[in-house]
Amino acid sequence: MTEHVIGLIWDAWRARRKGVSAIAQRQRARFADMVAHARASSPYYRELYRDLPDRVESAEQLPVTDKKTLMARFDDWCVDREITEERAQAFAEDPKLIGGRFLDKYTLLTTSGTTGTRGVFVLDDRSMAVTTAMAFRMLTAWLGAGDFVRIVAGGGRMAMVMATGGHFASAVAAARLKKSRGRRLEVLSVHMPLRELVTRLNEFRPVLLAPYASMAALLASEQEGGRLHIDPVLLALSAEGLPEGEYDRIARAFKAKVGNSYAATECPFFSYSCEHGWLHVNSDWVVFEPVDADHRPVPPGAPSHTVLISNLANRVQPILRYDLGDSVLQQSGPCRCGNPFPSIRVQGRSSEVLIFRTDGGDRVTVAPLAFATLADHAPGLQMFQIVQTAPASLRVRLQTRDADSDRVWEAVRTSIRRLLVDHGLDHVAVERAEEAPEQSKGGKFRQVFPLVDSPRS
Repeated sequence: MTEHVIGLIWDAWRARRKGVSAIAQRQRARFADMVAHARASSPYYRELYRDLPDRVESAEQLPVTDKKTLMARFDDWCVDREITEERAQAFAEDPKLIGGRFLDKYTLLTTSGTTGTRGVFVLDDRSMAVTTAMAFRMLTAWLGAGDFVRIVAGGGRMAMVMATGGHFASAVAAARLKKSRGRRLEVLSVHMPLRELVTRLNEFRPVLLAPYASMAALLASEQEGGRLHIDPVLLALSAEGLPEGEYDRIARAFKAKVGNSYAATECPFFSYSCEHGWLHVNSDWVVFEPVDADHRPVPPGAPSHTVLISNLANRVQPILRYDLGDSVLQQSGPCRCGNPFPSIRVQGRSSEVLIFRTDGGDRVTVAPLAFATLADHAPGLQMFQIVQTAPASLRVRLQTRDADSDRVWEAVRTSIRRLLVDHGLDHVAVERAEEAPEQSKGGKFRQVFPLVDSPRS
């Protein structure tokens, strides 16, 4: 597999060096090959694509798939007929097998089901090799030669702050890294009390820190307060997005470089950030389509309702024109950083859009990103969650960085009220919750929880 990874790294370097046309050529060839492979080897895709032309070169020719549909057709979806839902579920239910080889040849990952459907995904070695190559592309984009020298001088100690106890992507990666890195890797649970987490990090002194983005924000506050005192070279963030100002605050707090990646279990190598705050899509290995609610293309510069992706690496469980459920904004034109890959910003999950009615009965939607600037307008705010408890009522959970939580709450409430008024929603009530923000089973902090039975017509 090592030789395969080296070849992929070399190809990735050549693709970037040759620019947009070389990237597009690779994407077209790999996409056509994956579609042909899926319809020839997967009973589900053979049925789904039976009326399509013999050769498909454009993603827009394909019907849309999603997690709920694929999970319902699990056995027919998988290319390897040895893979069954019964076998996969049995493997996923055994915590002793985290990081192990499913059927002695595959990697099995699960999602926590925060969007309503738990996912079980099987990745082949080709997909894992591409993931490794794209991780190398990401790290070399973030770090210079001097940074690598500092990492080596610091013993290469890496700490991962992540969800444990399940076959989550980060937990599987940690289990496998532990075998090669041994004591140079510290795996810490995102559910650990913050005081204990700070103590463990102070003792370990990592030069590489890989937390969820929301956890990085909490740890930055601990570093600013003098309780945490570590000197990492790089913080590699994942999972949730943060307001732009938070990435700068984290970098200042640790005097370190901060990199952010946006990916999914369905496509672990989707994108990585640049110094201008954009996420560059590895489009030589993934097709992405920002679309509206009817799956029609959305032009660059306009926020999408969701994004469709096609994973061009995983041949055992093909992911083709798959609705990822996230709203993205694609940058118009090339990025200032000079990276030739297309760039996006994540606006939030389309399933987290809040829906209201005005006094006149008009339907109004408010995207999660609209609330993202709360932290900038409320100094001392560490984390928040907005829960829609009724068609015209919001409950706000707060975690603050200082003792004057009442002052922070007034600033947050004022910002939310201003936003609502701007949308013609003066009548919507905003109340402060007694409980703190809550983590999902997978250890992530969602910012917005819509009303389950909100009107959507």
